[in-house]
Amino acid sequence: MRLSFLTFLFMIVFGFSLQAQIANTGMTDRLDSLEEGKVNINGYVDVYYAQSFTNYASNDRPYAVSSSRNKEIALNLAYIDIRYQDKWVRAKFTPAAGSYMNANYAAEPGTFKNIFEANAGVRLSAKKEIWLDAGILGSPFTNETPISKDHLLYTRSFAAENSPYYLSGIRLGVPLSQKLNFYFYLINGWQQIADVNKALAITTQVEYRPTDKLLLNWSNYLGDENSVLQPTYGMRFLSDIYAIYKPTKKLSFTADTYWGRQETHQKTNVKYWWQANVCAEYFIKPNWGIAARAEYFEDAGATIIQTLPNLSGLSTFSATAGLNWRVNKKAMMRLEGRQYLSDKKVYSNQSQDFLLVAGMSVAF
Repeated sequence: MRLSFLTFLFMIVFGFSLQAQIANTGMTDRLDSLEEGKVNINGYVDVYYAQSFTNYASNDRPYAVSSSRNKEIALNLAYIDIRYQDKWVRAKFTPAAGSYMNANYAAEPGTFKNIFEANAGVRLSAKKEIWLDAGILGSPFTNETPISKDHLLYTRSFAAENSPYYLSGIRLGVPLSQKLNFYFYLINGWQQIADVNKALAITTQVEYRPTDKLLLNWSNYLGDENSVLQPTYGMRFLSDIYAIYKPTKKLSFTADTYWGRQETHQKTNVKYWWQANVCAEYFIKPNWGIAARAEYFEDAGATIIQTLPNLSGLSTFSATAGLNWRVNKKAMMRLEGRQYLSDKKVYSNQSQDFLLVAGMSVAF
């Protein structure tokens, strides 16, 4: 199945005639306009209503940190983004609130729970854009971030929800050519601001733009996950590849696949997980788009996802369809339906679930 998905991915990527530079929506360090030498302040508010048709024990939907509250009007993510950049230095501070922050930063201590990102950087070369950044950084894994406005669908895929959204450490960015960028991260661990063990982890990222309409990204993670919470775990490895392709103004594609390996203290008990997804959006009118995503996620050893107590591991399929209305350049309204199917009763003793979500976001 992995092989057939990759074949499909390359058919999508190269099956259209290639034709301004595509943005890497997998990274949060992007602004449409950043005035150098001045403090730039931006903001974002994302509100939603989610209705699952499965009766869960609480209002927290399982296996989700984005738009995770059920049967209530909720704030998903709101932040103020403060940035400064000149030729030699840059800094970013983004305090945030919302159900995403409550769910995804729950393990962090104290005020770290409300810091979306915070980092500072220095330029190391007068001739090249070589930057060294340190602090709480956005993650390069999967083509999705928590910022829904940047993506073809409102809800996040299983891929994004079950890989790091943020990293804490240092990042070295080096442009190897006009089309190729390389990043090296030395970090505290798998989505950790405060370190939970004495071992550091590494992440690498290669970002390639063969044309102005196509972006390919390959990221890897390697780190020791042994901790008080996971005393049997050892080294973890994850390799993630995604593509973002916009052949025309009306049509956009994304695709992502990754594979992970978790060692344990029992050499015979190595755990694996993997996923694959593909997504597309087509504009039926200038401000109206229809989007769809198909995905499969498998974590048979319950390495990343904790299922119900009587079950071990998760394998599930998800199909999503949505209607996107871009009110203007700053506001979006969305309506989305998502069907989950599994071979096990992982959705509150059911093998399937249907989710209906309405979302509205404003960036300013």
